[in-house]
Amino acid sequence: MAKVQILDQTGKKTKEINAPEDVLSYPVKEHLIYEAVVNYRANQRRGTASTKTRAEVRGGGRKPWRQKGTGRARAGSTRSPLWRSGGITFGPKPRDYSYKMPRKAKRNALKSALAMKFAEKQIMILDSLKFKEPKTKEGLSFLKKLKIESALVIDNQENKNLFLSLRNIPKVKVVDFNQVNIYDVLNYKSLVFTQKAFESLMERLK
Repeated sequence: MAKVQILDQTGKKTKEINAPEDVLSYPVKEHLIYEAVVNYRANQRRGTASTKTRAEVRGGGRKPWRQKGTGRARAGSTRSPLWRSGGITFGPKPRDYSYKMPRKAKRNALKSALAMKFAEKQIMILDSLKFKEPKTKEGLSFLKKLKIESALVIDNQENKNLFLSLRNIPKVKVVDFNQVNIYDVLNYKSLVFTQKAFESLMERLK
C-alpha cells in the first residue's frame, strides 16, 4: 500500500493513511491518456457549425445569361460555389461529435493521470475542508496558506460553502468526487482532495 500524508486546512501534517497501490502506482500510459483527453474534448463539442449549400443560398433562380453566343463560360446560377456569395461545397453541417470510449480504458486513463500527479507530488489531501461562510475572501485565504495558484479541489457537492467560496477564483475549480475527469486532472497543476473524497474516488477506481 502507498502511504499518503493527510494535512489540516493550514497545511500542517496530521497523519498518514494507506492508499491503494493499483491506483497511485499504476503505470503512466501516455497514449491512453491522450485517447481519453481527445474523447473528452470531442464529447464537449456542440457541433452547431453550419454553412449553406447552393440550394439553400437565397437567390440565383434566373440563368445569368444565355447558354451560347456570349463568349462567356456557361452559367446556370449566380449561387454556384464558384461565384462570390454562392453556396459552400462540402461545408460543415450540424453533427454529433461525441463517441463512447470503453469504460475500462477510460478508468485506466484516469488512474494513469492520478499516478502521474502523485509521482510529481502534486496531490494534496486534507482531513476536511470547511468554511464558516460562502465568501471568496475565505477561499483566497485558504489557497494562500497552502501556496496554491492552480488547483482542482475535490470534495462532496453537499459542501456548498466550499463550492461557493472558490467558484469565482481564476485557475481554481471545485468538483464532486463523482465528476472527476481526466481533462480537469491534467488542466490544473495541483489536486486538492478532502480525505473522504479521496477515499471514495480510490474505491471507485479499484
